[in-house]
Amino acid sequence: MVELKELSMQDGKEIYDMIKEIGPGENGFQNRGYYIRNENFKDYLKGNINMSKGINLDIKYVPQTLYWLYIEDKPVGIGKIRDYLNENLKKEGGHIGYSIRPSKRGKGYGNIMLRELLKKAKDKHIDKILITCEDYNTPSRRVIENNKGSLLDINNHKCRYWINNL
Repeated sequence: MVELKELSMQDGKEIYDMIKEIGPGENGFQNRGYYIRNENFKDYLKGNINMSKGINLDIKYVPQTLYWLYIEDKPVGIGKIRDYLNENLKKEGGHIGYSIRPSKRGKGYGNIMLRELLKKAKDKHIDKILITCEDYNTPSRRVIENNKGSLLDINNHKCRYWINNL
């Protein structure tokens, strides 16, 4: 069973543990939750809910919604969708980012995650999706290409892919 759940105030220990396992980030994915202590986890959740609604958003950020990928009722990854792009995100970051927890990698969950995030982006009326990754990150490149990503260019070791999400 596959389910992509939006972050909520009801998220608890299993999500916190997954965030910690994923680490601070790699290959361009930033996991700000990694630095949160357990006693501040609810504040982290509330801050991300506010960010998704554009509440108290710093001028350098855009609204972004976090999702958790569940497989068989267990969280296996984090995904994020940005509602639109600023100039920085057009170069690096794009509309969608995701990471699978290390203990669950190599099982095809990255493909599932991106496929499910594309459905959510379509619900948000984002029809043309930009996704970026490091040029040396072959697994991510394969996931993007498996989900109809078309390579736009490579600059400073960053690949930029477009996906028509119509």
